[in-house]
Amino acid sequence: MVTPAPLLVLTDRHQARRPLPAVIAAAVAGGARWVLLRERDLPVAARTRLAAELRELLAGVGGTLSVAGADPLGGAAVHLPAAAAAPPPGLALVGRSCHDRTELAGITGEDYVTVSPVWPTASKPGYGPPLRPRGLRDLVRFSPVPVLALGGVESASQVRAARAAGAVGVAVLGAVMRAPDPAAVVADLLAAATAPPQPQEEPV
Repeated sequence: MVTPAPLLVLTDRHQARRPLPAVIAAAVAGGARWVLLRERDLPVAARTRLAAELRELLAGVGGTLSVAGADPLGGAAVHLPAAAAAPPPGLALVGRSCHDRTELAGITGEDYVTVSPVWPTASKPGYGPPLRPRGLRDLVRFSPVPVLALGGVESASQVRAARAAGAVGVAVLGAVMRAPDPAAVVADLLAAATAPPQPQEEPV
C-alpha cells in the first residue's frame, strides 16, 4: 500500500487561526494533498457538510479526505482510533492510530497507521512519553503496514528524522492549524517529507 501523500494534515478548528475551510485551502495551496477531518464534537449533519466542503477543496488537486471514525461521511476513506472495531468493508483507504507494539499487532485490513506521540505535543500536553525517533524506528520495523509519524511534528528537521527512522511520512496538526501562513508551513514540511531519507543523528 502506498499512502496518498507523505504529509497528512489533521484538522482542529479550535486551534485554527481562521475558519477551518480557509486554513485547509491555504494548506492545499502549499501542497497538501491529504487531510484528515477530525471535529468529532460536531453534530453529524454539520460534520457531513464540512466533509463535503473540504472534499471539494481537495478534489481540484486530486487530493484525499479521510474522516476520523468509522463513518466516511459520503467518502471512501476513514481513520480509526486504536480501540475501534475492525475496518468497515468496501472502503478505499483505512488507517488506524497506534501507540505501541500491542496495538500494531492487532492490525488486520488497514492500509497504514499513525504512530504517536513521536515528540511532545502542544495539542495534548503531558501525552506520552514521546517515542522520539529511536522509539519510532522500533515500531516502524514491527508494523505490518506503512507508518506515519504523529505528535509534535513542527519542523523540517523533525520530518527528516521521522523519514530516517523509516516512516513513510508525517501527520501534522498544530503546526498547520496555528500557523499564520499554513501554506508556507506545509510547503516547508512537504519538501522535507518528499526528499530522499538520509541517516542522521536523532534530535533532542
